[in-house]
Parts: sequence; C-alpha cells; structure tokens
Amino acid sequence: MEYISGGVTAATGFLASGVHCGIRKNQSKKDLALIYSEKRAAAAAVYTQNLVKGAPLIVTAENIADGYAQAVICNSGNANTCNENGIEIAKETCALVASALNIAPTDVIVASTGVIGQPLDITPIKNGIPALVSSLRPDEEGSTDAASAIMTTDVKVKETAVSFELGGVMCHMGGIAKGSGMIHPNMATMLVFITTDVAISPEMLRLALSQDVADSFNMISIDGDTSTNDMVTVMANGMAGNKMITAPGDDFDVFCKALATITRSLSRKIAADGEGATKLLVCRVSGALDSDNARRIAKSVICSSLVKAAMFGSDANWGRVLCAIGYSGAKVDVSKISVSFSSSAGTVNVCKGGFGIPFSEEDAKKILSQPEININVELGDGIASAEAWGCDLTYDYVKINGDYRT
Repeated sequence: MEYISGGVTAATGFLASGVHCGIRKNQSKKDLALIYSEKRAAAAAVYTQNLVKGAPLIVTAENIADGYAQAVICNSGNANTCNENGIEIAKETCALVASALNIAPTDVIVASTGVIGQPLDITPIKNGIPALVSSLRPDEEGSTDAASAIMTTDVKVKETAVSFELGGVMCHMGGIAKGSGMIHPNMATMLVFITTDVAISPEMLRLALSQDVADSFNMISIDGDTSTNDMVTVMANGMAGNKMITAPGDDFDVFCKALATITRSLSRKIAADGEGATKLLVCRVSGALDSDNARRIAKSVICSSLVKAAMFGSDANWGRVLCAIGYSGAKVDVSKISVSFSSSAGTVNVCKGGFGIPFSEEDAKKILSQPEININVELGDGIASAEAWGCDLTYDYVKINGDYRT
C-alpha cells in the first residue's frame, strides 16, 4: 500500500473537472464538479440518516439501485434541499450530464451542497455542463478542480489516493471530500467521492463500504449537527484488470484495507478543516470491553464542547474528558481509567485510576499548543480500541455560522 498523487483520477479510466457555473456570486470559486468513468462502474453509497434529506440523495439511491453508475455531478453554493421541485431539478441535472456524456441518466450520481432551503435555479448548472464536460482531465489537476468545486466553508482541498496489488495486478483508489461544518456523521454528513479501478461486484462493494464507515466517517464530529444532503459514494470500474472480487477472501481483505486507508485519510482531513478550527483532535481509546464501547467513548470525547474549548485554550482540563466518558453510555469501570495528552511536543499523563496525578502545566501547555493533539484514553477493561477525529471549538466557528446564510 503506497500513497500516490491523483485523487479521484489516480484510478485508471477516471476523469474529473470543476468549473464556476454561476451558482456562487464569487466568480473565482468553482461551484460545479464532475467525475466520469470511461467504463460503467460498480457503485455503492451510504447516505445521511437525517429525516430531512436532500432531493439528490433520493434520486441517487434510485439511480444506483442496480449497483452501477458512470458519473458523479455535484454543485456547491446552494443545497438542493427543501425545494418543492428538488426531485425535478436533480433528475434534470442527471439528464443534462448524461446527454453530454452519452450515457444513461440512471448512471449518474447527483449531489448538492450549500445553504439549505434556498431556491435552486438549474439554469447555471445547465449552462455550465458543456464547459464542465470539455474540461474533464485524467490527471491530478482534474481531481483538484473537482475537489475545489465541492467546497463550501472548507479552507483546504481534500483529496488522497493509494496504489496496491491484487493477485499481482497493480490497482489504484482515490477520493475527494468536502466537509467543514454541520459534521456529525450518522452516515453521512459530508460529501465523499471515491473511485477505484478494481474489478469488484456491486454486492461486495456495498459490503466493503457499509463495514468501513463505522470506523471512519462515523467517527468524525465537528459540531454535532447531522447534515441533510451528504453522502459517500464509491465507483469501481474494473479497468485495472484484476480477477473480479465476488466473495470474501484475501483479495477482498486487501481491497477493504485500501478503502480504509482512503476513508481514514479523508476523515482526518475533514476533521482538521472544521469551521474555525486551529487543531485536529484525535481521541484514541484502548482497553475497552468491545468495539462498540470503544467507539462510544472516543466519539463522546470528541463531541464534547467543553473538551473542544479546552483544547482551543491549550488547557489540560482532563476532568472534561472523564465527564464525556461518563455520559457516553458505554460500559466502563471508572476506577481503571487513565488519560494522557500527546503531540509532536511530547506526552503528559494527567489521570490514572480515575484520579488526577501531578503534572507540569507548562509542559502540558506546550503539548496542547500543537496543530494535532492526541487524547489518549486507556480503560483497562478489555482489548478493544477505537479512534475518533474532531477539532477545537473557536471563536471563529460562531462567527462563520452566525452569518452563514446572509
């Protein structure tokens, strides 16, 4: 397994583009993205569990019910949610891009992100598709353009890719993501588009994705809000030429490992780019009774506004970590808990056996002033572990969201 460049175009047969079509007032910001596979691909997706769902999710679920897709189109700047004609807009978008690419409308994954509840005019999308299609590129620039076009309040472009072998055949997988606010996945609350040239059946692709999200995207939290429009999709076009994966086995395990590498890389990037964030927070829980308890505790710590605020202030207030563990709903023996904070500046132990221990506040301040902070929790109850990703809570988060719409 090796990290490579290329994002969603790293896999053979995938092209991508991003343009400004006019949804956003700022002409320097791209607002329409396209990913295209030269060959019809196996497809799988997971969707937000918010009862208020954007029309693109409903249309996408219908389109890929047969397990296949060939393109992804996504607009930013205005979410197609709570619009009376939302389904019509989503379907027309699919038809327009399908016509331009000479593929079936039902082979299009459609997505949308931005302000919720604002009327969405399809005219800019319609007018922008010719330029979008003509701009398709099979290189890293194409992926970056698409990744830029799906951003909303994101500050950083999020893309990653890996190469790996399956049965002696070199394969590739890459992904792009957006997500900065309204991030508290219950699958899912961001947009993630993953591509691979692996030959794998739709059934096994769905299995791989559904198994993966519990330990990747569902372990992110920025602000506790589960979004309405967002999803994670994977397209696998088989152009690497490996033996088709149709059942569990060694090749499927390698594929899942590659997928996990991509999803966890993007998860970290999303968490680190939280609205107003200055620090990536990683909660590592070990010694839990089982995986469910480990996940509950890691996510609870990452979600705590008080923990997030303490990390912003570089304050080693470990009592807030124990508080979050205590209300997590997990089964845990508090008398066995140990907590430490670590970063590139070192490690400071702050709690053992559920009680505080002496530590240097000066050293703790240095450790917690770094851009990536580890909150390490040892439970002493078992052997299960989990990792969750979040960010600090800053003044800028309130500023950004106080006038987000206006």
